[in-house]
Amino acid sequence: MSTPIKIGDSRVIESREVGDGVSIRRRREAPDGRRFTTYERIEKPNLVVIKKNGGRELFDRDKLSNAIKQSVGKFFTTEVEIEKIITAVEDDLYGLNETEISSRNIGDAVLDHLATTNEVAYVRFASVYYEFKTLDEFENILAQRRTKEK
Repeated sequence: MSTPIKIGDSRVIESREVGDGVSIRRRREAPDGRRFTTYERIEKPNLVVIKKNGGRELFDRDKLSNAIKQSVGKFFTTEVEIEKIITAVEDDLYGLNETEISSRNIGDAVLDHLATTNEVAYVRFASVYYEFKTLDEFENILAQRRTKEK
């Protein structure tokens, strides 16, 4: 059985940025010649979501993913498309430089990204997000969207 390797005792042979741009892959060598790989990721602070009712909870990517899937349905063909939107939304939220964000900020960011990605998905998400009760409400959001495009 081999002894555990202490990272501090190893030396870096090679460093490379991982494709996502927020991770670094390091090839290391232990004093006894064994090689291994470590990954370093930027740790972002937790975001706290302030809900409509005033409650607070930690931001949850999985919860956002489920909300998008549930409201948008089958308008995206792959999980990767939804992941890209979630990552973009998360980047927007961290870009606000706030540790507490409102659920409204999240919904607006999702709508902004859906608007440029898939218009039908945008409308479906908007109908759930704004809780449309009448056709007039639905038509108003479409009119606002068309105004923004021009």
